[in-house]
Amino acid sequence: MTTASDTPALNIALLGGGTVGSQVARILTEDAASLTGRIGAELNLTGIFVRNPQATRDFQLPSEYYSDDVDEVMDGADIVVELIGGIEPARELILKAISQGANVVTGNKELLATHGNELYEAAAQAGVQLSFEASVAGAIPILRPLRDSLSGDKITRIMGIVNGTTNYILDQMDSTGASFNDALAEAQRLGYAEADPAADVEGQDAAAKVAILAHLAFHAPFTLDQVYTEGITDVSDLDHKSAAEAGYIIKLLAIAEQLEDPEGVVLRVHPTLLPREHPLASVRGAYNAVFVEAENVDELMFYGPGAGGSATASAVMGDVMSIAKRRLRGGPGRTHTARRELECLDIGESTTRYMVVVRAADASGVLAKVAGTFADHGVSIKSMNQTPDEASSDDEKTALLAFITHRAKESQLAQTLEATKGLDVVNEVLSVMRVEGK
Repeated sequence: MTTASDTPALNIALLGGGTVGSQVARILTEDAASLTGRIGAELNLTGIFVRNPQATRDFQLPSEYYSDDVDEVMDGADIVVELIGGIEPARELILKAISQGANVVTGNKELLATHGNELYEAAAQAGVQLSFEASVAGAIPILRPLRDSLSGDKITRIMGIVNGTTNYILDQMDSTGASFNDALAEAQRLGYAEADPAADVEGQDAAAKVAILAHLAFHAPFTLDQVYTEGITDVSDLDHKSAAEAGYIIKLLAIAEQLEDPEGVVLRVHPTLLPREHPLASVRGAYNAVFVEAENVDELMFYGPGAGGSATASAVMGDVMSIAKRRLRGGPGRTHTARRELECLDIGESTTRYMVVVRAADASGVLAKVAGTFADHGVSIKSMNQTPDEASSDDEKTALLAFITHRAKESQLAQTLEATKGLDVVNEVLSVMRVEGK
């Protein structure tokens, strides 16, 4: 459509009026003149689909903008912005928008990590664009660089802090000595964590994001259920103390790495030790960062706010502007369909270092016996630190032994742990954590 001044115009339908949706609505209305100046077209927010049109929102527009009739809101839209979240009805509505010829912007990581390939194929067949920069790492522009800037390179590995809630909690535990429960409560008070934080602290949020990252990095289809996932609920004060004494910090990392033998990709999310000099170790609070390794560019890191209404709305609007510019020039929408089949391998095929903390008898020969068991299973020890055991008694003298290994396969370590648990000098294996970084 065109306006009276013959300035091209595009109609924007917004599905969802929550924290992010309200900020997108604010930008589209308050910055309308500036947006028009940047692209040479008006972006008309024609309606906002919400479940309760009468509810009070972070940014309030006149009541005529809000409707609980999604068909009415989507009618005639050039771009549909989906910010409802969840699987249904978001999936159905996106497919409907695509079938009507509308371009779609979404930040729905859960949907993309479970039904992404279906949506990508539908958009490709319809010749429209499906964009989703806001689905990973908030305002950080990471998906476009993977799709565009690095498309001529071979990405071998992605390692990221992509969940601000867990990063805040682990940062508080490390820097202030707070317990997990106290750090979680403070995160909830500050609005970093939901009332039900399960998706964050159990790692599912990060797992969905790494599946999306892997799709773009390795040009193959991956889904949420293929990601090995551990959360942070079992990370203890002992873990933080042992990590600090060895010069490490604990982060929840999402990792996607391509292996050559066997050929495939391992996707994993778990608490990880990083050397304190590693760039990701300095990511504090609720911030996010993504570390990319590629054959020619070597290493890159993308850093910034990973959550929040304004930050995420910035990523949404970046996609809206990109689509609007393409619509003005004409031509088909950009697609993200997978180019090849690449097997998603079991975590047992991955290779990394480990920190293993055991409670063992405080007696001569114990260290040699434990180290010998590691060696028997092909796991070499890089360093060891022995500290007093607060649980030790006069009747049974024990010590805590913290081993840092050289690189070994996950399957080798599993066998090593079973053998270590069976030693008569070992009371228990207290902690096992993977170690990344040089």
